[in-house]
Amino acid sequence: MIAALFLGLGLVLTIEGLVLALAPSRIEDVLELLRAMSPERRRYLGLVAIAAGVLLIWIAKAFLS
Repeated sequence: MIAALFLGLGLVLTIEGLVLALAPSRIEDVLELLRAMSPERRRYLGLVAIAAGVLLIWIAKAFLS
C-alpha cells in the first residue's frame, strides 16, 4: 500500500516537473484561464479529473496486473 502511494506521488511529481521544465511560460496562461473560470466550473473540472484518475487506476489494476 505504501509502495503504491509513493509510486503515485512520484509519477505526479514527475509529470508536474516535466510541465514546469518544458513549458514554464504556459503555466501562467493556464493559471489565467483558471482565474477566468467560475468556481463551479473549476469544481466540475476537478471532479472530472478525479473520475478520470480513478478510471485509469481501475483499468491498470484490472487489466494490467
